[in-house]
Amino acid sequence: MLFLKKIFALLLITLALSSLDLTAQEYHLSANDNLQKTLDNSQNGDVITLTTGTYLGNFIISKQISLRGAKGETAIIDAQGKGHALVLKNSHITIANLTIVNWGDDLTEQNSGIYSHEKINNELATHLLIKNNKLSGDGFGIWLNHVTNAEISGNTVSGNTKLRSADRGNGIQVANVTHSHVFNNETYNTRDGIYVISSQNNLIEQNTMHHLRYGVHYMYSYDNTVKNNTAYNTRAGFALMSSRRLTITGNTTTNSQDYGFLMNFITQSTFSYNHVKDVWTKPENKVLGRDGKGLFIYNSGYNIIKHNSIDTAEIGIHLTAGSENVEIFGNSFINNPTQVKYVSNKKQEWSKEGKGNYWSNYLGWDMDNNGIGDTIFEPNDGIDKLVWQYPEMKMIMDSPAILILRWVQRQFPVLKPPGVKDSFPLMSAPSLSKDPQADTSLAVSTSTATLNKTSPHNSAQPVNSASLKE
Repeated sequence: MLFLKKIFALLLITLALSSLDLTAQEYHLSANDNLQKTLDNSQNGDVITLTTGTYLGNFIISKQISLRGAKGETAIIDAQGKGHALVLKNSHITIANLTIVNWGDDLTEQNSGIYSHEKINNELATHLLIKNNKLSGDGFGIWLNHVTNAEISGNTVSGNTKLRSADRGNGIQVANVTHSHVFNNETYNTRDGIYVISSQNNLIEQNTMHHLRYGVHYMYSYDNTVKNNTAYNTRAGFALMSSRRLTITGNTTTNSQDYGFLMNFITQSTFSYNHVKDVWTKPENKVLGRDGKGLFIYNSGYNIIKHNSIDTAEIGIHLTAGSENVEIFGNSFINNPTQVKYVSNKKQEWSKEGKGNYWSNYLGWDMDNNGIGDTIFEPNDGIDKLVWQYPEMKMIMDSPAILILRWVQRQFPVLKPPGVKDSFPLMSAPSLSKDPQADTSLAVSTSTATLNKTSPHNSAQPVNSASLKE
């Protein structure tokens, strides 16, 4: 009897789902039709397709539907300079192939092109699919809050360069979002490209971000993966703060003004196979103590930093404020005027199991030809620490007195202050061609698509000063 009851219940569920499919309708609208009325009268499962034209208004979607632009046509949602363009108030909503413009600029009200903020029946909204849209406006591009199992893919979000960077919204903002996938998007001329806060178990990959404050900005988020993203022409390519158990792998950042990667209070995280190139503060922004840093690690411990390349930064890596218990090995520090700035009173060994890092200014030798330098590499001495404390000393760095002090330290190592030591420096830069997928174990519930998008903005371009003005 119990078995028959289960079979009967299963049949009822199947019939209910079938009836939903049978009653679902597809609507084809033009700009002359009343889009909001159609949205209000739609039923779960309906598909609303918009043909070429401009649809004026601020639209609310409260049913589980698909709203999409017709293939090969340009359907424009124009919010007329106020509020949100599209507000999502349900789960299982798809927004695809639309051009969304001209929403509001009130950041306090979180004005956005696509906005989902409320829980549904006290539960996280689920299965929101936002793909292949073009968004351009003053406030936030895509804003998701209290959402799980979402996919944001193939979208382009641009901001307004007539506004100060601080007055623009972020391109994509996810807050309290779990088990979601953000991939293959392009963001530029917004404040930050992708902003993640209080979110867990998400995958951020293969996005392109440029002409921004920060490319990817993380706050208070755990167990996330940031993989194979590209950032250029930013103040900081990646700003990771107050988070733990992050996997940061295979990312590239070029032409940053202040930081390639900024890590503030990051713990139990792995940072591997990333490429940092050209981190240099512009001459017009140069002030005492403001130098471009490839990696800036502040108050961050118990992390692994391996197999990364830091090339042509004013300071290759800067560790300070208790950034200890860190494993650093297999990295390449190339063409950085100051390879390491380490502010601490404890010694650190930057090698593991007989393998250190490659230093382009290492002058040692390899008599046994095993690829490991025969002499220890110490990137800093006591003079460096004095310069860090008293930057005015740079004026006398080539004076006879400084040269004598450096010679005395080399002859009498007991006078050296605690610092960084690489006992097994590499004689050549290691290949970083390993597939970073091997370093990633995080799985999200959304499917990972094959991404082949080619961005017209992928090549590095001169910084647009208007996009970065204060």
